[in-house]
Amino acid sequence: MKSSPLTPLVCIPLPTGAVRPRGWLYRQLRLQADGLSGHLDQCWPDVADSAWIGGAAEGWERGPYWLDGMVPLAFVLNDASLIARVSRWIDIILEQQHDDGWLGPRRDASDARRRSLDPWPVFVLLKALSQFQEATGDRRVIPAMLRFLRRLDALLDEQPLFDWGRYRWADLVVSLHWLYDRTRESWLLDLAEKAQRQGFDWRAHFEQFPYPSRQRREDIYPPAPLPGCTFRLDMASHVVNNAMAIKTSGVWYRQSGDPRDRDAVWQAIETLDAFHGQVNGVFSGDEHLAGLNPSQGTELCAVVEYQYSLETLISMLGDPRLADRLERITFNALPAAFAPDMWSHQYVQQVNQIRCAILEDNIYTNNRADANTFGLEPNYGCCTANMHQGWPKFVTHLWMRTSGDGLAAVSYAPCELTMTAGGRRVRLTVETDYPFDESVRIVVESRAAARFPLLLRFPGWAVGATLSIDGRRETVHPGTFHRVERVWDGAVTIDLHLPMRVAVTRRPSGSAAIEYGPLVFALPIGETWQRIVPDAQGRYAAGERLRPGCPPDIADRLGDWEVLPTTPWNYGLELDAAQPERSVRIVHHPVGERPFSPEGAPVAAYAHGRRIPTWGEEHGAAGPPPAPVHVDTSLEVVRLIPYGCTNLRIAEFPLLESGSTTLQDSGTP
Repeated sequence: MKSSPLTPLVCIPLPTGAVRPRGWLYRQLRLQADGLSGHLDQCWPDVADSAWIGGAAEGWERGPYWLDGMVPLAFVLNDASLIARVSRWIDIILEQQHDDGWLGPRRDASDARRRSLDPWPVFVLLKALSQFQEATGDRRVIPAMLRFLRRLDALLDEQPLFDWGRYRWADLVVSLHWLYDRTRESWLLDLAEKAQRQGFDWRAHFEQFPYPSRQRREDIYPPAPLPGCTFRLDMASHVVNNAMAIKTSGVWYRQSGDPRDRDAVWQAIETLDAFHGQVNGVFSGDEHLAGLNPSQGTELCAVVEYQYSLETLISMLGDPRLADRLERITFNALPAAFAPDMWSHQYVQQVNQIRCAILEDNIYTNNRADANTFGLEPNYGCCTANMHQGWPKFVTHLWMRTSGDGLAAVSYAPCELTMTAGGRRVRLTVETDYPFDESVRIVVESRAAARFPLLLRFPGWAVGATLSIDGRRETVHPGTFHRVERVWDGAVTIDLHLPMRVAVTRRPSGSAAIEYGPLVFALPIGETWQRIVPDAQGRYAAGERLRPGCPPDIADRLGDWEVLPTTPWNYGLELDAAQPERSVRIVHHPVGERPFSPEGAPVAAYAHGRRIPTWGEEHGAAGPPPAPVHVDTSLEVVRLIPYGCTNLRIAEFPLLESGSTTLQDSGTP
């Protein structure tokens, strides 16, 4: 195969299904498969009766979104039922490919606003197809993708990218580069350049960032459609577009080779952090960029797309800081958006989330009253379709190939994989309760001697980390990939110790967050779940959105829920910012069946706090954390748990001016 003009990937993703989850991670994906994700194709019309498989329901992005997450979920679990169901979808889509190469419906007949031959949904489908091909080797997939792209190449000369596709063009380029790596057909790179020219210039956008604060409704809906749009909406401030855009410059750097594109990745991340960043690793957007207030929401689609952007960028750039951010989002923001049993989800989550309720008077920039309730389809159905990719793609990207036929540990979680390295068949097993524990054990097994490098990531926060290989210590540095170059023969045991220390991070408002390794701690608020009854207009009723004939036992699980507080939430903390470990005590518990739940939290932190009577609500949400604060209310021991284990919470706290106290004398556990 001829040489490639593309910049080589630093880390090459393994085929979908090569990495298999174990331990708590397996149980988490099993919860997902047994919950809402695994039942949508039976009960939700937009998947079960999708126009993509010949039905009369939605024929735009929802079917491809569902497939893009369910394909990796099926194969990382090796679940025969799920594999059969996604295979049925792939079979129908490929068999019904149009004579001119177009894939899927030419127009979404369920929505009169949709234009014909909108390529955006097919961009998503291409990602699902490539994952399916990796997992199965299906020989139909690549020719079908190429036929569609020939049609698209001609179409873009007549009808340039518009609306969502114009802002999400990098998702197309990812698939074009994937195909080029396998076919070396040069016209694919020409098509990528055409898409880049027609697409929105995200690099220039972040160089002159126009959104330094929360967007107003009049900003979101301009008087007339903006260039490249067919309707009135400011797409550049749309939260999901921004989450997807984080990877755009890095994706294009692979083809351009321009260092400015590479450097623009961090400019995008740091700009969004500076003006809209949240402590859970994402940025606010409900549904448009919403500033630094921890009571503003962040859409679930943005969470999983930010994860995918980071996974893509790690492959292209190999920057360990990107993996630190990926863990922050995956272990905090992702699980917090789902009910612990994963039968319901939120459209938006809040860092300071004191209730999940239908609120006509609400804080959001552009969301409906039910946006933060848990349910089947709160606010809008895009997250119901797109939420599935978060956990399985994280599994897929835990390990990647490197130059020299090696392997790189991108993140740590219990898993296993078997592959060829150094010309030999190698089995690798990771045993750990990370991120709830500091220890990681990796066992590398090779029946015959094999030389290849192993790159082990040490997070930037892991000061004092240690590495031992069969009992022999090696010097390591936080914020790097540590390279182990050796001959692997038999079973070799690698032990990592990643010390997690309590850190107090000051937030822009003057409030504080407590971090512990990749975890953020939050105050869990007592809660009661109430099933939502439809209003007089029939709104907010999951049952109204179910396919006729949905089995009653499943329909009963697919309800919509308000989660209401039963305990006080307005606490400030007394913390020793210079020596936070003096004012916070950590207690570990065994990791159970549902670690991401209030009752199953495997780790807790105890600190001193006081109620702040003047810290009240605004528009049904917690008001901005006050600072500085002095109160004379009773000093209490406050229990905190990981952010991802909470449904209602406070994670950005006012700091109290009164002198800090140590917990050693407080009688805490």
